[in-house]
Amino acid sequence: MVQLLAADGTRTPHPDMDAALEDSGLATPERLRGYYRDMVMIRAADVEANSLQRQGQLGLWASAFGQEAAQIGAGHASREQDYLVPTYREHGIAWARGIEPWRLLESFRGVSHGGWDPNALRTHPYMIVLGAQAPHAVGYAMGLQRDGVVGTGEPETDTAVLALFGDGASSEGEVAESFTFAASFQAPVVFYTQNNQWAISVPTSVQSRVPLAQRSRGWGIPSVRVDGNDVLAVLGAVRIALDSARAGKGPVFVEALTYRMAAHTTSDDTSRYRLTSEEEEWAEKDPILRLRRHLEQLGEIDEAFIARCDGEAHDLAMQLHHHIHGMEDPDPVGMFTHAYAEPHPIVEAEREQYLEYIAQFEDDDERVAGHVEQKGERA
Repeated sequence: MVQLLAADGTRTPHPDMDAALEDSGLATPERLRGYYRDMVMIRAADVEANSLQRQGQLGLWASAFGQEAAQIGAGHASREQDYLVPTYREHGIAWARGIEPWRLLESFRGVSHGGWDPNALRTHPYMIVLGAQAPHAVGYAMGLQRDGVVGTGEPETDTAVLALFGDGASSEGEVAESFTFAASFQAPVVFYTQNNQWAISVPTSVQSRVPLAQRSRGWGIPSVRVDGNDVLAVLGAVRIALDSARAGKGPVFVEALTYRMAAHTTSDDTSRYRLTSEEEEWAEKDPILRLRRHLEQLGEIDEAFIARCDGEAHDLAMQLHHHIHGMEDPDPVGMFTHAYAEPHPIVEAEREQYLEYIAQFEDDDERVAGHVEQKGERA
């Protein structure tokens, strides 16, 4: 496993990773402070989203608490033109790509199907179905080949796809099929698994008898395993993999070893399947604390900066709180408006059926109101 930052913040040299980070300028002190702020901000948004779900404002929430380095690192390792295909827990990826957290919360509230332009932000909408996004990612990557934007040698032109999924999704058939197509066509795609140790209540050790990073090698896809709580290791590994894919050298698989400190979703109870001692052990490997310790050792962070980040994070959480509490539910009839780009007769017929359905309740309301009014007049 590649690790550049130990849990105590100590930096370990690594020739390949160090060279990639230096050439890309991704590991300057200014950048490191930015990653620290990003992780603090997205964790605050995550905690607030969990609270909002408990208040009945969200239908569900899938927390990324503890996985911030794996996501912020991967998001910033990509180039602007790269296309990212996330699952439903990539809140740090969304943040790194400029997607506001309230757009994510609207999806879990059930009033939005994504809320951002995937072409403008080069980020696909969240995918709930496990592994279903992997074939989409490979298909997009094959399209890039046909568009002639792979292997040209032009850094601003060459493009790759980053396909993200969890350890549980890595056991899905769609991922295996995606490996087949990607390997056969040497598609410019990087498969990126955040191994957070638990597929809901099933540990990784039950899913695979070998490290997940070895799974792709049966397809001839090279792989690397990195410490997912080490933002520098993630940055280096994903940047190298994406550069290789953009250059036309085919797919790469990256496994980021991390830990889901929160429940799988707000409908999950971790006390039923994992030990408190395990959670305490991983808490010492916290990605935010690790980067903070490293910056302290470098003399590149002080209490004023830490307090400023905490203050901005608190403000973000409050903004999310007021935004979600102040939202009005959309008109349900709107769900028929954008089903297709052009009007469709079946959708139009379903819309009319729905309007007839809700009309009967409006008639009932009018009858009840009339009955109350007549009763008041008699009194």
